[in-house]
Amino acid sequence: MKRKIALALIVALMCSVTACSGKGVNSVTENTVASEQTAGTVTEEQTGETTTETDSVSGEETEEMEAEDSEVRFQAEWTKDAVIYEVNVRQYTEEGTFNAFSEHLQTLKDMGITTLWFMPIHPISETKRSGTLGSYYSITDYRAVNPEFGTAEDFKALVDKAHGMGFKVMMDWVANHTGWDCAWIDEHPEWYTQDSSGNIISPEGMGWPDVADLNYDNMEMQAEMIECMKYWVQEYDIDGFRCDYATGVPQEFWEDARAALEEIKPVYMLAEDHLVESLLEEAFDFNYNWNLYDAMRAVARDSKKANTLKIYIPTDFPDGTYTLNFMDNHDKNSYEHTIMGAYGAEPMVAMFSFMYMIPGAPLIYSGDEIGLDHAIAFMEKDAIDWESSEYDYRPLLAELSNIKSTNPALHNGNYGGQINYYDLDNKNILSFYREKDGIIVKCIFNLSKREQTIDVSSVVDGTETVLLHSAGATEINVEDHPVSEENLSGEITVQPWEFWILAGEH
Repeated sequence: MKRKIALALIVALMCSVTACSGKGVNSVTENTVASEQTAGTVTEEQTGETTTETDSVSGEETEEMEAEDSEVRFQAEWTKDAVIYEVNVRQYTEEGTFNAFSEHLQTLKDMGITTLWFMPIHPISETKRSGTLGSYYSITDYRAVNPEFGTAEDFKALVDKAHGMGFKVMMDWVANHTGWDCAWIDEHPEWYTQDSSGNIISPEGMGWPDVADLNYDNMEMQAEMIECMKYWVQEYDIDGFRCDYATGVPQEFWEDARAALEEIKPVYMLAEDHLVESLLEEAFDFNYNWNLYDAMRAVARDSKKANTLKIYIPTDFPDGTYTLNFMDNHDKNSYEHTIMGAYGAEPMVAMFSFMYMIPGAPLIYSGDEIGLDHAIAFMEKDAIDWESSEYDYRPLLAELSNIKSTNPALHNGNYGGQINYYDLDNKNILSFYREKDGIIVKCIFNLSKREQTIDVSSVVDGTETVLLHSAGATEINVEDHPVSEENLSGEITVQPWEFWILAGEH
């Protein structure tokens, strides 16, 4: 029998906190609390850790909304509590079709997912194909759907159903290259990068022989690429795009594309990048937090201390933008680590919860909700075995999504509150708060495999509501682990991976 994580974890959900409307909210102001570190760039000296990794930057979503007395940039209101799910249509079901996936929408809705990101749905080239079925990112036709997944009508029905259930829908967009069977190669060879002999080439230095590099010096090609993006917004009411290898394409193109799409409707733009902050100024709303992934995995594997994570929790992105936080995605899963292989069972609950509490939108990849310990094949049929895992994190993720959505302090970008740290004089403990509209959410995480003794007097004043508590195991009997002032005041001993999420008024 699968372990039911949520009821095992939720010791007290004593009251709900009113969600903010989102519109017209002024930018957050920092509050001073005894023993806290103020929000901002965290240095190696503060954490006591040495690292050679590059600080990550992040981004968020679009539709600028005017506040009466402020020029603060706000994104579309629905992005404020976005929880994103990466859909691998081919592997999600045995059928691997839009229609088969459609039957699982309610499960994702119940899990608190708000936004569906579909990996590329376009036809895949056969020429120079890698593997039996080919890579999703080797595209033949930007205005068609892969017949492996169904028909255009099937996809339209899926999008309509998802919208009817309250989801937003993002498509994966591959603008840097096409597959070798794309009609553009014969019709417009000048749209592609060529060598000195006039031969179209693959992107240099990338190891992608199954694709042909597009030439962004050609403005006709750029114009057609934008028309193709507009097609999905106009005809299918797509809400946004996750843009593959965003830095492989000129920033000016993305800005032009964004402006053209915004003439149709507000869209939500995710850049697969974590270094080029200027992409967030006009073109994109959020980007990847690659370095946080690496740091979280290192903490879970006991090769870094918890306070190192401060370095990778961004606080100074362009106004209104934010980061995509993840424990897994298709690249990591297929080629580096499964989510269970990356983190292990014991830290999993704490790491999921931590990811939802920090600034940025959380991402769940297909199979993460059961802790799937299988590297999903990328170019072969390899359907997810939904009964293969003893874990079921869906109730936990549902509760975390509820906490995120009903507490304005945890919202994204300028809708939410900045992160501020408490100093509990222990590198294995990460304690912080976020505040908005008079509501404060406080967190205490032991992100280590050892017991820790800490004094929580500077964090807890006894008036807080416990939103979520885990004593660090994957299965907890609620009746055996009541949370009271007796075990959350003064000096306490915290179990491995134990954490509290608290809410109060400020």
